[in-house]
Amino acid sequence: MRLDVCHASQPHAFAYSSGNAKHGGAIDPTRYVVVTIGSAGDLFPFLALALRLHARGHRVSFLAPEPHGPWVRAAGLPFTGLPVDEGVLHDPDLWHPTRGFGVVWRATRPAMACVVPFVAALPADERCVLLVHPLALPEADLCRVVHPGVKIAAAYLAPANLMTVHDPLMIGPWRVPAWVPLAARRAFWRWVGRRFIDPVALADVNAARAAHGLAPAASLMDWIATVPDLSLTLFPDWFAPTHPDWPQPLVRGDFPLFDPNAGAQLAPELAAFLHAGPPPLVFTHGTGNTQAAAYFRHAHAAAARLGRRAVFLTPHRDQVPADLPDTMLWQDYVPLSALLPHATALIHHGGIGTTAEALRAGTPQLVVPLAHDQFDNGARVTALGVGASLPAARLNEDRLVRALDALLAAPGLDARTRAVTARFAPEAGVDRMCVALESLR
Repeated sequence: MRLDVCHASQPHAFAYSSGNAKHGGAIDPTRYVVVTIGSAGDLFPFLALALRLHARGHRVSFLAPEPHGPWVRAAGLPFTGLPVDEGVLHDPDLWHPTRGFGVVWRATRPAMACVVPFVAALPADERCVLLVHPLALPEADLCRVVHPGVKIAAAYLAPANLMTVHDPLMIGPWRVPAWVPLAARRAFWRWVGRRFIDPVALADVNAARAAHGLAPAASLMDWIATVPDLSLTLFPDWFAPTHPDWPQPLVRGDFPLFDPNAGAQLAPELAAFLHAGPPPLVFTHGTGNTQAAAYFRHAHAAAARLGRRAVFLTPHRDQVPADLPDTMLWQDYVPLSALLPHATALIHHGGIGTTAEALRAGTPQLVVPLAHDQFDNGARVTALGVGASLPAARLNEDRLVRALDALLAAPGLDARTRAVTARFAPEAGVDRMCVALESLR
């Protein structure tokens, strides 16, 4: 089923915050149009940035998948819902290491088609900055035609979203050895572009460019990095140092985590469970994963063998074994910021939002990656010494038991998780990125 929307809730009438005087008195007439796609983990960092821009006295318009509307509206921002094809969550290729990009690209094109008309409808004399997910960059570039003078900032959620030839270089679950020359790595990326990216996306991009009187792009991967006027990393340099081939100008942020239920109490059932025994293992494989039944089956068996209590997080109850003992509990959704301080470890898919929440909480994590940026995130967690990684394709009960045993017995684990938590500086990172966005003229 496709949810077809593309409408705004008062898209252009948005009052400034009464706190404008705190930021110098004069009102900057810039409008920031924030565009993102994906799950809640993709939404929340953009929402944190948007809210800080609004608090600094700016106009902000937020475009995101329609199901995210309640979160954005509750935060006090005007929201434009983008169409969602809910069937994509059931496509087995969504979590495939090489075919997953094609599924995501095709699923997001109807949503991205809303961006250009939205910007075209803005007052012609209004200064505008687009703050966009990388998959919105082709449409953001078209906005330069319909709204001359618009500036574009790309916000990269995870290190793997930025192409590099430098270490660590993960190709799905495989790490490229350090001895492989840079020239060979560049040749490899050119092959990836020709084999997996351009056949999926380039025809769509160039058709839209031709319709707007623009020259075609020769290669999506080479061209798309040239589109932004500014690039932001929504992760810190201690998680991924800057590589010399990343786009410039580049501003490094921190994890701009947003909690939609800050201060909320745990559900009584969950609170009682946590109170009844030792801290549990927490298992999740992403809120959007409808194909995780085998994962939860292995999780159930491994927790039982280890004699550990467990919490299973998924909105899809049928993925979790039906008959759970008193030592195990299913929950459809719990804010990780509230749950992880009570957990022994988090076992998850490696989405960047989930990874960051575990790092902030100081919770050891076992990453079980499927596709996209998840393998790289798992490698970085391992390198920090606060977790381990076990590819989902290799997952079974025995391997899960061994991986968890080794992780929880690792010497110095508590000290390393505390050290990482101490490095979090999300407020400073968000302010640094806002200052950079305000400098775009």
